[in-house]
Amino acid sequence: MYAETHRTLLRSTLAIGLLLIGTLAQATPKIETWQTANGARVLFVAAPELPMVDVRVVFDAGSARDGDHPGLAAFTADMLNEGARDWNADTIAERMENVGATLTGATDRDMTSVAMRSLTQEPALGTALETLAGVLTAPTFPADALERNRENTLIGLRQEQEQPSKVASKALMQQIFGHHPYASDPNGTEASIRTLSAAELKSFHDRYYVGANAVVAIVGALDRPAAAALAERVVGTLPTGERAAPLPPVAPLTAGSLEQIPFPASQTTVLAGQPGVARGDPDYFALYLGNHILGGSGMVSLLMDEVREKRGLSYSTYSYFLPLAQPGPFVMGLQTKNAQAEQARTVMIDTLKHFAAEGPTAAQLTAAKKNVTGGFPLRIAENSEIIPYLAVIGFYGLPLDYLDRFTDRIEAVTAEQVRDAFARRVHPDRLATVTVGGEGEAKPPAANGPD
Repeated sequence: MYAETHRTLLRSTLAIGLLLIGTLAQATPKIETWQTANGARVLFVAAPELPMVDVRVVFDAGSARDGDHPGLAAFTADMLNEGARDWNADTIAERMENVGATLTGATDRDMTSVAMRSLTQEPALGTALETLAGVLTAPTFPADALERNRENTLIGLRQEQEQPSKVASKALMQQIFGHHPYASDPNGTEASIRTLSAAELKSFHDRYYVGANAVVAIVGALDRPAAAALAERVVGTLPTGERAAPLPPVAPLTAGSLEQIPFPASQTTVLAGQPGVARGDPDYFALYLGNHILGGSGMVSLLMDEVREKRGLSYSTYSYFLPLAQPGPFVMGLQTKNAQAEQARTVMIDTLKHFAAEGPTAAQLTAAKKNVTGGFPLRIAENSEIIPYLAVIGFYGLPLDYLDRFTDRIEAVTAEQVRDAFARRVHPDRLATVTVGGEGEAKPPAANGPD
């Protein structure tokens, strides 16, 4: 599968287009839910407009479960399509390609997901479902593929060392989360990847790829009985097992910090952040809308106005909240010329300070609401766009009317609520800041061959 770097099993060859906009612009999809016999939660949306189905199976098996083996969750997921049952990697790929289906995966800090898209006609659907079930329930972790993936992962990690943005991001997560499992990069470390064994991958799979630890999201041209049968077919043979234990709380930062990492580049990457918000937090919508104004709305954000338009310090700058099971990061970032790094950092943080203290103006709030709610129908206009929402709703236990109420909850946010939420939850004096750069022109990339 692929981790946060978005490595892919098979790239999608099927595009739905925008055929569902007319329907979904008028109403959000109806979500049905139930459990499989072995405890997996299923969320289903009937979408009869096209003879296709999207399935996403999500496990509480992200990098926060790596323990003492950074990269274990992502490596396990990457190996699923390398061998299952009596199929090798080529057979798995051919099975999907021959019926026009796709299989992809991802690992982040909270979850590993495996997604399939197929036509609903036979034999395409049957072949695709059998293949998906096989890689989930009976991976073989063959030795030759393990060594090939190990070397590819090591090459990827070495390449990331040549990318200032990657270096900065990894360092910032360490600064924000300290000893919490979220501090570890999902791709792992070279030292850990070199030692991972097939036995460790199998043990991880046996523990976390179980029914009680799974969510199955389905969107497609099926009725409820067919969707129920599909879910049982995909995950029904997994052992029931147990849900993963809750992650430990994320400790707030008590003081600001600055880590300066020398790097041979003509520009400096500047990142700043702190623990932000968890999924389902009551302050989420106020923080989401406030961040849209601050740095989440591209060219019209406050950060872009202050950093780029008024001072020409950076081509782009941004901010975002990444809600997770425990509070995920709030991050601001930019790249600028080495000589301007300190000025750009100061302007970025001063802009946050002012916004956290004063909140948005009435005009800013109105414009942000129009932008967010006006674009929302397009964000759920395709099966492939609905299914990530279903997975998030199921995984984090969000209410089933989350999509129905989204625009109403955005519209209900007041300027005072934004100001209050930022004042309580965002602390500019406690930001962890990382800069990477300051050593002149970039050097040529290092060789990425074997050591």
